[in-house]
Amino acid sequence: MPKAQSLQANPLGTESVGKLLFKFAVPSIVSGLVGAFYNIVDQFFIGQGVGMLGNAATNVAFPLNTICIAAALLLGIGSASGFSLALGAGKKEEASRIVSGGATLMILLGCLLAALVLLFLEPMLLLFGASSGVLPYAVTYTGITAFGMPFLIFSTGFSSLIRSDGSPTYSMVCVIVGAVLNTILDPLFIFTLDMGMAGAAWATVIGQGVSAVLCFIYLFRFRSVRLVRRDFLPKPATVKHICALGAAACFNQLAMTVVQIVMNNALTFYGATSRYGPDIPLAVVGIITKVYFIFLSVIIGISQGNQPIVGFNYGAKQYERVKKTYRNAVIAASVVAVAGFLCFQLFPREIISLFGGGSEDYYHFAERYFRIFMMMFFLIGIQPVTANFFTSLGHAKLGIFLSLTRQILFLLPLILLFPRLFGIDGIMYAGPIADLAAAILALVLVRREMIRMDAKAKEEG
Repeated sequence: MPKAQSLQANPLGTESVGKLLFKFAVPSIVSGLVGAFYNIVDQFFIGQGVGMLGNAATNVAFPLNTICIAAALLLGIGSASGFSLALGAGKKEEASRIVSGGATLMILLGCLLAALVLLFLEPMLLLFGASSGVLPYAVTYTGITAFGMPFLIFSTGFSSLIRSDGSPTYSMVCVIVGAVLNTILDPLFIFTLDMGMAGAAWATVIGQGVSAVLCFIYLFRFRSVRLVRRDFLPKPATVKHICALGAAACFNQLAMTVVQIVMNNALTFYGATSRYGPDIPLAVVGIITKVYFIFLSVIIGISQGNQPIVGFNYGAKQYERVKKTYRNAVIAASVVAVAGFLCFQLFPREIISLFGGGSEDYYHFAERYFRIFMMMFFLIGIQPVTANFFTSLGHAKLGIFLSLTRQILFLLPLILLFPRLFGIDGIMYAGPIADLAAAILALVLVRREMIRMDAKAKEEG
């Protein structure tokens, strides 16, 4: 199909940008919220049924969840970005190869990660910051959830391709069904069957498995292109293209994993030298991280909903639509960030109380951490939206760099340095400084890109 006909036939190139962003972002947001909901539901029921050490154990296990999401985004966002760019340029055969190859890679990588986790389970959890009291709970929980990693990676990754194929509602249904099932099974397994941590883990795996099956079914009903059996064995060039486009989103998650591991160890070490002890900071920050991810999931959903619109229109050289889509996405993400900021500043004790009780030191640490670490949360939407924007344009290296700025360039060094100077309070003050620096850098880089886009429009106009 010639490019002009492709542009005319695809609503991504003609429909209102605001309407498109709403159409693609809402299912993506719901999918992200459901992913965060898995962790929140487990945290809630574990807090009520197991207690503080159970909550701390899920925090220790959480880096493995972010590693799986990183793998899913590497292949899911990479495949979806490549698919949208190829479709916008009228290259349907290339788009088909990307979809098929991406699906195969998701399944293979999920199985590989699960095998590695089961092989090195206990030393891995100790590396992630487990104390002696927390380790048995973490081993039980992670030893079971490892079996769900292939399901998690495939359902999360392939849902991006389903959205890019013009079926965002189906993508949303896939993850909602799994989450609802997990919510039903959690109290049944934890309380009724008295399975404790193991019950929460099996509820999660079953929910993820159902979501993966629904996504797999969609392989046989892809709309925009016809999938060919031979393309499911991906060629090296296809793998390289997918990984290059998905690297920014992946590295952002991996950076979060590295920071989480370093933070867990810092919380345990410096907590032991403070009034709070080693387990209170580990448990509290585990809960706060899950709550933080609720708002961040909405922001990432907006960013992912932005991707097919930006990718298609940039491929079709409709630069004004590209810029307008970015502006709308940043505004929407900032509204969510401001809402999160207000919740964290005004209701910290009420939020932490939802996940079980604790001592006065427990509540004191939670309130201070919410209010200090999240002090600049109202800026948090700028960096992920901008990093994904560059990836959608095909600027993979710049997207990768920007995705790493908040976590690796700014936050990680501060977490290593500040506690040496200020004790456990230093970890809290590292957060707002990193958020501010990452937002400023993102705005500088995107302004430069907008100027370049204007120049390119004049040259091609």
